[in-house]
Amino acid sequence: MMRSLYTAATGMNAQDLNVSVISNNLANVNTSGFKRSRADFQDLLYQTLKLQGTLSNTGNQVPTGIQLGLGVKPAAVQKIFLQGDFAQTQNPLDIAIEGDGFFQITTPTGNIAYTRAGTFKLNQTGQIVTSDGLLLQPAVTIPQNALNISIDPSGVVSVTQPNSPVPSVVGNLQIATFQNPAGLQALGDNLFLQTGSSGTPIVGTPALDNRGAIKQGFLELSNVSVVEELVNLITAQRAYEVNSRTVQTADEMLQIASNLKR
Repeated sequence: MMRSLYTAATGMNAQDLNVSVISNNLANVNTSGFKRSRADFQDLLYQTLKLQGTLSNTGNQVPTGIQLGLGVKPAAVQKIFLQGDFAQTQNPLDIAIEGDGFFQITTPTGNIAYTRAGTFKLNQTGQIVTSDGLLLQPAVTIPQNALNISIDPSGVVSVTQPNSPVPSVVGNLQIATFQNPAGLQALGDNLFLQTGSSGTPIVGTPALDNRGAIKQGFLELSNVSVVEELVNLITAQRAYEVNSRTVQTADEMLQIASNLKR
């Protein structure tokens, strides 16, 4: 009975974590470039009361044995980097990646971070930056007298200027891919950092070597499915309820046992 209490408690803790992950997904349903997370679980160690394959009192081999599980533990909270839907904005500085890859961003500490959110702006000097003012890498500066900004699928940034009918190239966007994007460390602010698990970034021209293509005037939406998350939330709630019922049942059994002496 005491074992049942602790086993059920691990189940309640696991579902509490599961609900936290689901709530973060739902909270970011309108966050551009957001990738949903999924909680993965593993069973804990087992208490072996009778080992499989041992001999019984009659000399026969025991076919199954007796093992009692001791609960569940969180194994991972994994980012699911599936492509989100696209929304057309017609804003020339809204950029989406169709396929694999990340934009490169310079953090205040000088490190390179990575993002799928293409909600870019211009700062006071004409450089392309994020909503927090962080520079896009490689740096691209738009002339002050630029009339139109054009970005082709391979990342070539061109502008048209007064008295010049021919567009001029002012920069080239590059994107980075990873062997294991799920191994990236989420920083918040739509940014990720490279880790040993993610592997080193492979930086290159968009639309080449399995890298995604640039889509100007579009934003990649969150890949969170509200319906799927609500179903997962109901499942987690019911699992939490069942585990709490197990705690209550074990408590009632302990009460019955303690009342035997009366």
